[in-house]
Amino acid sequence: MTGFLARRLGQALAVLAVMSFVVYGLIGLMPGDPIDLMISSDPRLGAEDALRLKQIYGLDRPLIERYAAWAQAALTGDLGYSRLQARPVAEVLRPALEATARLAGLALVLSLSLALPLGLLAATRRERWIDRLISLVSFAGISTPPFWTALVLIIVFAVLLGILPAGGSGAGDGRPFAGARHLVLPVLCLALASVGGYVRYVRAATIDALGSDWIRTARAKGLSDRQVVLGHALRIALVPVVTVLGIDFGALVSGALVTETVFAYPGMGRLIYDAILGNDYNLALAALLLATAFTLAGSLLADLALVLLDPRIALDRADR
Repeated sequence: MTGFLARRLGQALAVLAVMSFVVYGLIGLMPGDPIDLMISSDPRLGAEDALRLKQIYGLDRPLIERYAAWAQAALTGDLGYSRLQARPVAEVLRPALEATARLAGLALVLSLSLALPLGLLAATRRERWIDRLISLVSFAGISTPPFWTALVLIIVFAVLLGILPAGGSGAGDGRPFAGARHLVLPVLCLALASVGGYVRYVRAATIDALGSDWIRTARAKGLSDRQVVLGHALRIALVPVVTVLGIDFGALVSGALVTETVFAYPGMGRLIYDAILGNDYNLALAALLLATAFTLAGSLLADLALVLLDPRIALDRADR
């Protein structure tokens, strides 16, 4: 178990190191030179100043040397300065990361709270009207773009009913539970975008589990349907679902871009969007790598959960 986790942690760190070099190179290909942007914002700077600035920021050196210098500084916690916000990147990232973690975590909890009972119900009522209805609604949810869902939620709950705010974070609102009220629609939008897929995974995995020899043995012992489904089939069905959840949690951090942009929510997705549009290289680089790190951490946590659900997985992978 310890060896398995140590090996997976080493793999995740190696992937993160490779991704940091790839993202660093891609960020450098973004249109717009940072020195040119600094020159254009201050007409007192001339060609000699531009040359001196390139030497100061190391932009006259080869890519590999610049990357090595950046990586060495990043390992000590120095991620550079944000050009747009004129603050250290770490200071800009912290509140955005907390906001997105809150949004993604609540959306994930809501998605699972809906997907698990609906998936189990569809699997245990296979080919009946309730199964067909749940499958139809799930497909509709999967096929609906998040921005369309967001617009519908804003029109219904903010414009027509006027019971929830259309956007923002509630900072400075002053009213009780202002932050919670501003979270309701973004959380609902993110949850609705993913719950259909989870229902399909839970349904398919539960149907496979109900047909296994393990479950037939449990039924032969005289266990009730409730005991078979909740005590045995659900545990087997969770194995593939947990794998998807681990990957999706990291994807939620960066994939909330559309939701956060539509609802003007100050999270990581919107931060990445603004940084790329504004050619804020240091901020875009750090935000993209942080999103990558969350995806890898989600995958690692999923592996840990899988081993806890079925210890044979650790032994199988150790033999490879």
